[in-house]
Amino acid sequence: MSSQLETKQGVEAGFVTYPGTKGQLQGYLARPSGSKSYPGVILVQEWWGIEPHIKQLTERLAREGFVVLAPDLYHGRVAKEPSDAEKEMMALNKQAAVQEITRAIAYLQGRDDVSPKKLGMTGFCMGGFLTWLTAEATNGQLAAIAPFYAGFYEPTVEDIRRVSAPVLAVWGSEDASIPAEARDHIVNLLEQEGKTFKALVLDAPHAFMNDTRPRYRKQAADEAWKELLAWFGHYLRA
Repeated sequence: MSSQLETKQGVEAGFVTYPGTKGQLQGYLARPSGSKSYPGVILVQEWWGIEPHIKQLTERLAREGFVVLAPDLYHGRVAKEPSDAEKEMMALNKQAAVQEITRAIAYLQGRDDVSPKKLGMTGFCMGGFLTWLTAEATNGQLAAIAPFYAGFYEPTVEDIRRVSAPVLAVWGSEDASIPAEARDHIVNLLEQEGKTFKALVLDAPHAFMNDTRPRYRKQAADEAWKELLAWFGHYLRA
């Protein structure tokens, strides 16, 4: 494992490498400056890749007292145009991506500055979808998850039964890619299976957290961020 962390505005941040199932993987890591240990969070990218917005979110969450790792699922590639981002997303093997995320989880759990060893996980758009899939696959390694506007997630009851972590599900009411019936389907299954969850539907379009894109909505983004910090604060610091 290697790291190249630089100090910036109260956090240490940069790319790190860690073992995958075949060769090395990399991710963008941010942690509070100093020698203390903190709860760990996996943060999963949008369809663009590890671009400035994802780096900024990682650093922002680190400033709140978390060690945060964004696994680089595109292996260094960053899309600039929506058409390129769509191609990258469609080409991504989702099960292989979940395997890479589980290696990121193992890396974060093995760091001396991460405590407790049960982690939080959040993701945006494609990353929200992968957050759900990883929660299904990891069987108790996650203490809480927060998928943001996760499109294409159409779980069965068996899928939801495998999600043991408390869920903060965040959507935008104006998100045409995730209609109300899709949200209701997930909420109904969570209720049916007695899961611990909170569903947050805000007056905003898809990708409203991304302040580098036209769909950014400050009021919704601020409220969602406050809810995310409260969720992770409750379940990761307990």
